[in-house]
Amino acid sequence: MKNKKNICVIGSGFSGLSSATYLANQGHNVYVLEKNSKLGGRARQFSSKGFTFDMGPSWYWMPDVFEKYFNDFDKNIEDYLKLKRLDPSYKVFFEDGHIDVPASYQELKDLFESMEEGSGNNLDLFISQAEKKYKVGIQNLVYKPGLSIKEFIDKDTITGVFQLDIFKSMHSHIRKYFKNEKIIKLLEFPILFLGATPKNTPALYSLMNFADIKLGTWFPKGGMYKIVEAMVELAKEKGVKFYTSEEVKKFSYVDKKISHVITTKKTYDADYVVCSGDYQHFDQNVLDQKYRNYSASYWDKRTLAPSSLLFYIGLDKKLKNISHHCLFFDKDFEKHAEEIYSTPRWPSEPLFYASFTSNTDKTVAPKNHENMFLLIPIAPDLEDNRIIRERYFDLIISRLEKLTKQNIRDHIIYKKSYGIRDFKKDYHSFKGNAYGLANTLFQTAILKPSIKNKKLDNLYFCGQLTVPGPGVPPSLISGNVVAKELLNKIN
Repeated sequence: MKNKKNICVIGSGFSGLSSATYLANQGHNVYVLEKNSKLGGRARQFSSKGFTFDMGPSWYWMPDVFEKYFNDFDKNIEDYLKLKRLDPSYKVFFEDGHIDVPASYQELKDLFESMEEGSGNNLDLFISQAEKKYKVGIQNLVYKPGLSIKEFIDKDTITGVFQLDIFKSMHSHIRKYFKNEKIIKLLEFPILFLGATPKNTPALYSLMNFADIKLGTWFPKGGMYKIVEAMVELAKEKGVKFYTSEEVKKFSYVDKKISHVITTKKTYDADYVVCSGDYQHFDQNVLDQKYRNYSASYWDKRTLAPSSLLFYIGLDKKLKNISHHCLFFDKDFEKHAEEIYSTPRWPSEPLFYASFTSNTDKTVAPKNHENMFLLIPIAPDLEDNRIIRERYFDLIISRLEKLTKQNIRDHIIYKKSYGIRDFKKDYHSFKGNAYGLANTLFQTAILKPSIKNKKLDNLYFCGQLTVPGPGVPPSLISGNVVAKELLNKIN
């Protein structure tokens, strides 16, 4: 290849792996620099005492996005991952009992109908509209680089945008179809992690309900880290080189371009740089001041998706009354959302999520043992110390025991916590956020931080602080979008 370029990708999370593979596929010399000792960014995995834990993402939604990624390289995802559709998709605990959310659409309709007369038919209407949004959103919006309003000025997109309910809130949209509080909570739950209250999230995001209900909840055997391993394997096939435990500390510049990337260990030549590490950190702390895209106050005014307090727990017995994914909605949803977004503070009575991957996959825990992953969504940048963590652990274990009607505390043989200060230390995560920027109306598409540095000709950004937004499938898409933009420039 005549025009072969040295391209440095910083960070080996989903967006970094994605961009690196698309770029290497066009014959460029691509290398990935990873700060931590293990590849995968927030989706790393660790093992201890016979238990294996995914450290971050645990939901496998939007399987079509993963399939497209592998198909783009003439590969089949089945050659890399053994996927299982979960049924029930997840279990939701309320104060007065629980609901298993079935994988079968007809069964879900019947369940809704049993909770509220007419809601089965209303679900059809709600989901058919959500499907249109999903198709327009995925095909016409999320694969756009968000660099100019012109990208969105074509007939299909404009027609689509009017069907997308961008200016309506999820809160009012869901209530147009349903009155039952439990149904409303089931449909609002994905939003809690998108980074805004249902009142501030565009109704466009009912597309997540389509992804959940129709496309299903899946699990790759061996854990979510298997996706990272598959992507690394594919990247290596394409010639990508990986260097771990190399934190990027600074850049050298020549003629408004980055010429070298300097890590804790050595200096690398670079014709182009794609930063998939924390955007705010690189913009504010690594780039020389005159090359920054944004001011400190710009970043400070961004609305962030939540952070999380996580616990990785090993138990010496199998649990009853649980599913692979469990949501605990036995407390006030609105109040917790308010304590994340409106008046940020440690929540008084948090909702929380638990994942028991050993319920589906025998390889992730010793025989007759259970591995448990607990997550409390919290506001970013809160004070985070051992005493606070222990208080919240006690709080949610007590509720878990009560709601699942069993002793859990006495069976804990392994425990590790992870919170805001770890997100900052391991990923330089802005304010210790876990998911990126909130999907509010004023942080959508061209209103997100730009994928291109405006002052340097060869620096691009991808990942959860830019387009299209938080989550694993959007991160894969982000890498693709940036690679395409960069390849257009090179060619």
